[in-house]
Amino acid sequence: MAPLMAATPKRSLSRSAARLAAVQALYQQEMESTPVARLLHEFHQHRLGATIDGVDYADAEVDFFDDVVTGADARRDELDALIADRLAAGWSLARLDKPMKAILRAGAYELAARPDVPAASVISEYVDVAKAFYDARETGFVNGLLDAIAKEVRK
Repeated sequence: MAPLMAATPKRSLSRSAARLAAVQALYQQEMESTPVARLLHEFHQHRLGATIDGVDYADAEVDFFDDVVTGADARRDELDALIADRLAAGWSLARLDKPMKAILRAGAYELAARPDVPAASVISEYVDVAKAFYDARETGFVNGLLDAIAKEVRK
């Protein structure tokens, strides 16, 4: 029993690191139109678990990172529709900044495609990612929007 309990926090940390890295990768892809294969290679070789500018990045669960990035890219139109359908009147996906779109796409992908991960965990994790970039109002927005998506895709 002890080995499983000891492994749980490490897995949780590696999943959290994978989510943050996936958001960064999706943001980079949107900014630079980087092909997914090149993006994955760059992150595998130079970012996941690396030390950059004196900052140590946690080891990420590579397969999970790959799944979120490739899945969010492959299902972008579907995910964008899920997001856009839940925006307030007068708002469009185009009005959201790129980091917000990356967070919402990654979270929506996980909710739609990873039923093995509890919806509450997905939402909580992406709210935490949002906290790295935004204030309370925006993190509340991420929480509410992903919760609405979860109610649709996890009926």
